[in-house]
Amino acid sequence: MAHVELSLSDVFAPAARTPTEPGFGNFEQWSATVSRALEPCLLIDLETKVAAVSASGCELLCLGAPDELIGLPLLDGRLRLLDFTANRGELTEQEVDKIPPLLALSSGRLARGLLRVQGSAADTPDATVDAISTPVLADGVVAGSLTFFSEV
Repeated sequence: MAHVELSLSDVFAPAARTPTEPGFGNFEQWSATVSRALEPCLLIDLETKVAAVSASGCELLCLGAPDELIGLPLLDGRLRLLDFTANRGELTEQEVDKIPPLLALSSGRLARGLLRVQGSAADTPDATVDAISTPVLADGVVAGSLTFFSEV
């Protein structure tokens, strides 16, 4: 017959690193994480301004350098989104409102979809990316959205 012996010991729980800066909340923590991330990701605030973007996210979305984007509206003209038709037309305002980062803001729920991003130069091919977005909360209300991208 099998013999099972159990013992209890103290649980090791590492101390949480709580920032001491006033106003350093969930949104600011995500901003710091996204800025250092190796994965292509983007954090926008409630006004759709870029709060943080990873270097790989900038490269994948043909956006230039991360430092140049902080504080600018996501759709200020640098991010060129195209439809999936053969004509490769730019998305209309109604279609742009349905992209995952903005949909997560407006719905307060997870959003996922494919985006077609125009290359930065005439000889650069378009990229198709899978975008998964989640709302970021501050004090229980939506304060922005966090999006991870993967090239398809």
